Amino acid sequence: MKYGPDIAHIAALIGDPARANMLTALMSGKALTATELSQEAGITLQTASSHLAKLDEGGLVIPRKQGRHKYFSLTNEEVAHVLEALMGLAAGSGHLRTRTGPRDEELRKARVCYKHLAGNMGIQMYDSFVRQGFLDIGANGLTLTKAGASFARNFGIDLDSLRAKKSPLCRDCLDWSERRTHLAGSLGRALLTHMENLGWATRIPETRIVRFTASGQTMFDATFQK
Repeated sequence: MKYGPDIAHIAALIGDPARANMLTALMSGKALTATELSQEAGITLQTASSHLAKLDEGGLVIPRKQGRHKYFSLTNEEVAHVLEALMGLAAGSGHLRTRTGPRDEELRKARVCYKHLAGNMGIQMYDSFVRQGFLDIGANGLTLTKAGASFARNFGIDLDSLRAKKSPLCRDCLDWSERRTHLAGSLGRALLTHMENLGWATRIPETRIVRFTASGQTMFDATFQK
């Protein structure tokens, strides 16, 4: 391709195994230091710093300095969206790095995908929204309907605040484990945060797993019926 976006450059940045591991670690939405990311990638700190400089230059991560420490996070939801899609493509093609285990089952059930809920429970919530007419799926993407807005407000979501932000309110995201859609966008992030504030679920440290309590699971299933 002689003209247009240089997808080969971005693909090369993501395609390096060490950089791919670091980017995947940042899918939790949590900012990490170069030391933490070097451990995730299994490389030296010096090598990790070199990789992070390339990812920063390529627009895939953004550094933030706080006190004596420098933290890195994904630049935006667009990067996470691409990474999740690539994970789905890799999984669908049979390119899995390890054998599955108990932790993998938890990841498939409920996990963080850049601050919104993914996995089986994320898909359940999305399907429930569609079935109840809360989302309109059009040629230009997802739109929250009046019924959906009413539900969100009654659930405790400040829609006015979300709509004042630049990021899309609703966005579909292809789930890597099921290769079906879950809800992203500022509404998807707000819903997960609110469920955590309600005590329904917690994020497990050092992983992307979201673990629901027994009562939280019951409330989730009652709110987002299958």
